[in-house]
Amino acid sequence: MEFSGATFDSRQVKPGMLFVALQGENQDGRKFIPQALEKGAAGVVEGLEELQRVAREYRRSLPAKVIAVTGSAGKTTTKELLRSLLSTVGRTYATEGNFNNHIGLPLTVLNCPRDAEFLVVEMGSNHPGEIAALSAIAEPDAAVITNVGNAHLGFFGSRDGIAREKGAVCASLRPGAVAVTGADNDRLEILRETSAVEIIEADVAQEWIGRALAGVLPGSHNVANAAIAFALAERFGVTREAAERAFASVEVPGSRWRKVERNAVTFIDDTYNANPEAMIAALDAFASMPCEGKRVAVLGDMFELGEESEALHRKVFEHAMSLGIPLVIGVGEMSSRCLCHLAYKSLDRLSCKFRFDVSAGDLVLLKASHSMNLGKLIEAVPR
Repeated sequence: MEFSGATFDSRQVKPGMLFVALQGENQDGRKFIPQALEKGAAGVVEGLEELQRVAREYRRSLPAKVIAVTGSAGKTTTKELLRSLLSTVGRTYATEGNFNNHIGLPLTVLNCPRDAEFLVVEMGSNHPGEIAALSAIAEPDAAVITNVGNAHLGFFGSRDGIAREKGAVCASLRPGAVAVTGADNDRLEILRETSAVEIIEADVAQEWIGRALAGVLPGSHNVANAAIAFALAERFGVTREAAERAFASVEVPGSRWRKVERNAVTFIDDTYNANPEAMIAALDAFASMPCEGKRVAVLGDMFELGEESEALHRKVFEHAMSLGIPLVIGVGEMSSRCLCHLAYKSLDRLSCKFRFDVSAGDLVLLKASHSMNLGKLIEAVPR
């Protein structure tokens, strides 16, 4: 069947596209099949299993090299870095936003143009076995593992368990393929146990990358992500000169280090998601930024950390306080129990007085799991 992309939203169907009819908790996509066909859909894919089957079949018809990106933190940033890097040597398509799960990944594959030379897919996981299942659809030619941290620790039991889950992408690679992770990955041996291919250890502290990213994505964690991305892209012909240009213009979607000015207060909105490693990395980058007033770190709860949740929250806040940040604010059930200057169990209570906590020239970091909605604090400051 010939088609020109796929969508599960009947309102977005264009002539020649596939309409994916999924049954969810609140809506049954099958009800919208007539509407999709009226708009010129080339065909209908019903149900999740059929979606994954069709995507796997389509992937096998693509000439593009498929690169999988997974890890505990930095997946979307690294995916965007790879998109920019590989675009310097060939037509590149990549996961839009964070469509990285059992629905999003097959849709990404189906939306890849047939003439693409590279397809970069992001793979997320919060339960054992999900990376292996996604890899079976994408059948990657190469892979990146950004890091192995504590994200979703409650579902994996230990960081070793997380490493084995992420390492499943290496096990799926074809002979002669390559995987890249950081030389500082302390679970490298576990990754190697699951892999039959070469795993490259990228030097995550390269000054030239830091200079190229300085005005776009500051912080050692972003330098590490970029170094890993370049180590892989270099295998496909990307030069350092091209990489410097690509890094300087990269754009990361969503609330990921998004700068917002409000009434002379500068906000760093990094509220897309959070885990302990990402929180600490963001705090380090934030503490090194120039600031005319005072620095204010508003840190909210991180979820799915299991039995270690309280200890990991305390670790993050202890790090924030050790940096000498003048005002550290904790928001949420867990964060409000930690060492900080001000603590609030709910965002609503903080919103009522937040405008009095900041003033012109201040630099404010907002960091928490997405469902904490910390980004709303920006609206609490008058324009």
